[in-house]
Amino acid sequence: MIDWMSYAKKAIHNEMLTREEALHVLQAQDDELLPLLHAAFQVRSHFFGKKVKLNMILNAKSGLCPEDCGYCSQSIVSNAPVAKYTLLDKETLLAGAREALNRKAGTYCIVASGRGPTEKELAQVIEAVEEIRETMPLKICACLGILSEEQATRLQAAGVHRYNHNLNTSRSHYGDITTTHTYDQRVETVDTVKKAGMSPCSGVIIGMGESEEEIVELAQALRELDADSIPVNFLNAIPGTPLEAYGRTPARKALKVLALFRFLCPTKEIRVAGGREVNLRSLQPLALYAANSLFVGDYLTTPGQEIATDHQMIEDLGFEIELCAL
Repeated sequence: MIDWMSYAKKAIHNEMLTREEALHVLQAQDDELLPLLHAAFQVRSHFFGKKVKLNMILNAKSGLCPEDCGYCSQSIVSNAPVAKYTLLDKETLLAGAREALNRKAGTYCIVASGRGPTEKELAQVIEAVEEIRETMPLKICACLGILSEEQATRLQAAGVHRYNHNLNTSRSHYGDITTTHTYDQRVETVDTVKKAGMSPCSGVIIGMGESEEEIVELAQALRELDADSIPVNFLNAIPGTPLEAYGRTPARKALKVLALFRFLCPTKEIRVAGGREVNLRSLQPLALYAANSLFVGDYLTTPGQEIATDHQMIEDLGFEIELCAL
C-alpha cells in the first residue's frame, strides 16, 4: 500500500510529485480512498485550517456566444434551450452582489458569455464593480473571456480582485473540445491578468474524455501557471451540447482528482465547482477534505444545491465559512 502521508509531506514542502506518483493518486484503489483523503486533508489543514471560501456566480450575459466549446450550453454549436440575453444592467449586477452577501459568499463572480467583452460591456461591468466596491464587503471576480492588456488594466483599476479564465482541459486534448480559440490564447489571457495585478483564477472540467495522463498534465500546467484559485468542475453533460452523451465522473474518482490537485497545488484555493452535485452526489462533504472552496447556488445554466444545505454541510463537517476580509 502506498504511504499517502509521504505525498502530504512533499506537498507541504511544496515539492512536486513525480508523474508516476500523480498517476498513483488517480489510480488508487477505492479501499485506499479514506487514507488518501486523510493525507490530502493534512495539506489542506496546514495551509487553510478548516475554513471554507464561498463564491457566487451571476450569469451576467447568457448564450449568444460564437465559440464552439463542446461542453457549453451557451455555445454556438449548442441546441440546449437556455436563456439568451445581453449584459445585465447595473442595478441587476448590484442586486447579485447583495445576494452573494446573503449567501455568505466572500467572492462575487460576474460571468459573461462570449469571446471577449465589447467596449460597452466592459464599461457596464466597470461601473457596477466600482459601486459594489464602495458599498459592499465583497471580492469581485470577473469572467468575460479573452482580454487585452488595456482591458485588464481597466478592470483592475475599477476594483476587480480576480479574473477567471479556465484552461478547462490539457494542451494535448484541447483541440478535441474547442477549435475557435487555442489553449495558448487561454494561457496568454491568464498571464495578461497577472501582469495587470489581478489574482489569476484558472481551472478545469473533468470528464470530457481526457486520459488520466492528461489530467496530470493539466494539474501540472496550472501549478506552473501559478493560478491562485483553481475551480475543479466535473462535466454536467447538458442535452443539446456536443458532449451530451458523456457519462458522469464516478464520485470516488472525482475525490481522487481533488486530492491530486491539492497535492500538486498545495497553497492554492481549490474549489469544487460545477457538476459537484451530479457527480459527487452523496459524497459531496468528502470533497472539502481536499478542496477549501465551493460555489453556492446555481451555476451558469444549471441548478446548484440549496444554499441552506451547503451551509449545513459545512457546519456538520465542523468547518467554518470564511467571510470576506478586504
